[in-house]
Amino acid sequence: MPQPGEFWLADIPSTNGAASKLRPVLVLWTDAADVVVAAVTSAQPRSKSDAPLQDWSRAGLRVPSTVRLSRLDCLEQLLLRRRLGMVAPLDAGELKRIWANEIRLRF
Repeated sequence: MPQPGEFWLADIPSTNGAASKLRPVLVLWTDAADVVVAAVTSAQPRSKSDAPLQDWSRAGLRVPSTVRLSRLDCLEQLLLRRRLGMVAPLDAGELKRIWANEIRLRF
């Protein structure tokens, strides 16, 4: 069962449902049979809501990575294929700081 703070390899379906792609994600919270995840990318940060990971290798990621807190998905847990690792304490603190300062409703 996935836990908040874990990195997983997820089978992310395309918007038209015709295909899917395995991508790393960070589990933010679980909700019954679903998980809310943030996208993880090897691209450099491009906004204030992006968090570059300092300890990406400990997290089980292959390359330096960024968590995009503005790119959230709600996925069925069955789409999570393999646990990669856990977010490091230093990175967890930075993710929480960015979430508190940058993520808010804007309507």
